[in-house]
Amino acid sequence: METMWLRQARSLLLVPLFKCLVAICLVISLLVFVESVYMNIVVIYVKLFKRKPEKIYKWEAMQEDIEVGNQNYPMVLVQIPMYNEREVFQLSIGAACRLTWPLDRVIIQVLDDSTDPTIMEMVSVECAKWASKGINIKCERRDNRNGYKAGALKQGMRHSYVKQCNYIAIFDADFQPEPDYLHRTVPFLIHNPELALVQARWKFVNANKCLMTRMQEMSLNYHFMAEQESGSTRHAFFGFNGTAGVWRLAGMEEAGGWKDRTTVEDMDLAVRVGLHGWKFVFVNDIEVKSELPSQFKAFRFQQHRWSCGPANLFRKMTMEIIHNKRVMIWKKLYVIYSFFFLRKILVHFFTFFFYCIILPTSVFFYEVSIPTWSTIYVPFMITFFTAIATPRSFYLVFFWVLFENVMAMHRTKGTFIGLLEGGRVNEWVVTEKLGDALQTKLLPQVKKPLNGILQRLNLKEMMVGIYILCCACYDFAFGSSLLYVYLLMQALAFIICGVGFVGT
Repeated sequence: METMWLRQARSLLLVPLFKCLVAICLVISLLVFVESVYMNIVVIYVKLFKRKPEKIYKWEAMQEDIEVGNQNYPMVLVQIPMYNEREVFQLSIGAACRLTWPLDRVIIQVLDDSTDPTIMEMVSVECAKWASKGINIKCERRDNRNGYKAGALKQGMRHSYVKQCNYIAIFDADFQPEPDYLHRTVPFLIHNPELALVQARWKFVNANKCLMTRMQEMSLNYHFMAEQESGSTRHAFFGFNGTAGVWRLAGMEEAGGWKDRTTVEDMDLAVRVGLHGWKFVFVNDIEVKSELPSQFKAFRFQQHRWSCGPANLFRKMTMEIIHNKRVMIWKKLYVIYSFFFLRKILVHFFTFFFYCIILPTSVFFYEVSIPTWSTIYVPFMITFFTAIATPRSFYLVFFWVLFENVMAMHRTKGTFIGLLEGGRVNEWVVTEKLGDALQTKLLPQVKKPLNGILQRLNLKEMMVGIYILCCACYDFAFGSSLLYVYLLMQALAFIICGVGFVGT
C-alpha cells in the first residue's frame, strides 16, 4: 500500500512538477541563447564594418596653442579611492601622476579610507613625494567609512577645487593607466557634448598567475567584447565598470551624483545618467592594467558583490525606469529586460539550477526527457562565443564551464539576497590585491600561518558536489546515457573548490 502511494505521488505530483521546471529552464535557455547571439551579431557588425568609436563620434587629438598655452586643455580630476591597499597604492598613484596632461590642468585626488596607521603614513609619504615633483596631488581622508567607495567618492566631490574640473577620471587602487590615457579619452567628451562617459577596457597583469585567473580573464574579456561593445554600439548605454572611465561632471551632477544605496554605485550612477538622456561610449582599443583576485575567498566575495548589488539596484530602480520620461520606451525595455533582468538576474538562476540541480536530478526521472539542444548545442554555442574573446585560452574552455557553474551558485545566492534585501545585501569586502603587477614586492608581506583543512572547507560547494556525485553514481549504475560523465566532472569541480584547492 505504501509503495503504491509513493508511486502515485511520484506520477501525479513529482513528475509533473519536474517537467514544469524543465520547461521553464528550456524557455530561459532560449532567451539566454538569443541574447548571446544578438550581442555577438553586433560585435561582428562592428568588426566587419570597422565601426570604431572614432568613426561614430568626433575625435581630434589635443593641440598645443601658442597664444593661450595650456588653457585649451580642460581641467581633469583623477580620483583614486583606496582602503588599506598596502601592496598596490604606489602603482596606482604613480601611474596617475605619470599621465601626460599639462600639470596645471590636472588634479590627482587620492581618497584614502585606510584604517591602518602604517598604510596611511605610507600613502601620505607617496603623495608628498609626487607633490615635490610639481604634481597637483591631494590626499583626502574621512573620519568614517560610511557608504564605502561611493561615500568616499561623494565626499571627494565636495572639495572646492573639484568645481574647477570639467571631467573626472576614476581608477581603483590596482589600476595603472598608460601615460596617454587622458589624451585618448578626453577628446571624445570635448567634441561630443552628448557623451557623459568614456569607458576603457581592462588588461590583466596577473592573468597567468593560476588557472582561476585565466578563467576570470575569459569571462571578463567576453564581458567587454560582447556586453560593453554591443551596448555602446546599439544603445550608447552600458554599465560603468567602476574604474578606467572618464565622466563628464555635468552629466554626473544632473543625475544626482554618487549614491550609496547599493554596493554597485558605479552601475547606479550609469543607469541614472543614462535615463537623463546622456550617451556612453566604450573604447575597446584603450586598455588599463589591473589585477585579478587570485585567491578563491577574495573572488567569492567579489562575485557576491557583483551579483547582489545589481539585483538590489534592479529592485530599487525598476519603477523609476518605467516612469522615466526622458528616454524612448525601447531604451527602457533594453535596460529593464536585457541589461538587468536577463544578464544580471535570470542567467545566474538558470546556470546554477539547470546545470547543477535539474540535470543531475533528471537521472531519477526517466519519464522526463531533456532535449539534446538544451544540454549540448545551446551551451556549446554560448561557450564558443565566450572562448573567442580569449583565443589563447581556448583549450581551457571545458574547465571554464565547470568553474562557472560552481560560481553560479554564489551568484545565485547573491542575487537572491539582493532581490529580497537580505542580511548581507550591503556587505562590502574589499577585494584583496597582492600586487601581482610586480615581480618583486615593493613592500614586505605579512605571512599568515597556514590554515587547517577544516578552515579551508567551503561547505556549500562540498554539499552540492556530493549531491551531484551521488546522481552521477546512480546514472552510471542504472542510467542508459553518458550523462554521468559530465556529472562526475562537475561534482569534482565543486569538491575541488569545496576543499579550497583553487586559486593561490
